[in-house]
Amino acid sequence: MMVRIRTVSVPSVEMLEALQPAPEGISLVVWDFDVEPVGAELAHIDAAVLPYMASPDQFGDAVRSAPNLLLVQTQSTGYEGIPELVGDDVAVTSAAGVHAAATAELAIGLTIASLRGIDDAVRNQTLGQWKPARFPGLADRRVLLVGVGGIGVEIARRLEPFEVELTRVGSSARDDEWGRVHGSDELVVLAGQADVLIVITPLTGATRGLIDAEVLAAMPDGALVVNVARGAVVDSEALTAEVVSGRLSAALDVFDPEPVPEGHALWAAPGALITPHSGGNTGAFWPRMIRLLKRQLDSFAAGKEPANLVQRGSLFS
Repeated sequence: MMVRIRTVSVPSVEMLEALQPAPEGISLVVWDFDVEPVGAELAHIDAAVLPYMASPDQFGDAVRSAPNLLLVQTQSTGYEGIPELVGDDVAVTSAAGVHAAATAELAIGLTIASLRGIDDAVRNQTLGQWKPARFPGLADRRVLLVGVGGIGVEIARRLEPFEVELTRVGSSARDDEWGRVHGSDELVVLAGQADVLIVITPLTGATRGLIDAEVLAAMPDGALVVNVARGAVVDSEALTAEVVSGRLSAALDVFDPEPVPEGHALWAAPGALITPHSGGNTGAFWPRMIRLLKRQLDSFAAGKEPANLVQRGSLFS
């Protein structure tokens, strides 16, 4: 008989209340990873919903202390570091889809803000200065989109009305329902033809440092780099050098390291627009996360495989 998930912890009372009533056979308890669970013994927890916007360093010891954990559920699309934290026997499910619309929204917002000089206008406003200028704009720009997963699809959809020339890059070359996907081995050549590079690929061993000094050097003068993926996908040192020199611009929701260190050159660089890793953090997050968790609980109750399974663990092998 297959072992089933019965006791599920969530990191807050608010989430516990939002998930009521739990499906028959499922017990919900609160575990914030700072103190012992409320409502069950640690040894009885089968699945744990991890806290939002926290790193494995912050909750790792607590998670490792749960001796019978079968599954962890992230509240983020990215899950880097989680499989290594929990080990091969624990299943990992992500929040893929929850943040897609909001992150795509920010990607487009950062792109437009930079290409239309909105960041400059805000700086000028604080000085009481009226300084009209002609900016590139988004229409007719050649956009290179690196990442064709769920969020990449949403970014591509939102780019359609802006009359851009879109080129998409995935891990390998192929055709899909939307046309051609180029392989990452073509990045240097493709970057040489891009006015805008938008990065939304997951952080993996293969994508760490993918946008390196060679790719950035190939981009035309005045091009824009937009990163809403993970900071380490882009070579931070190489990007900083290009932006500080004035050759490239950057609109960044993520960086390596985070937060951007105090006194870092990008803070004062005219060509840099920085937001504090807030891609998915909008009013759409909470209701979408709760809907996903309710679906996951229903799957647990029925003994079915949950959505967004990125590591099968021993339970679903």
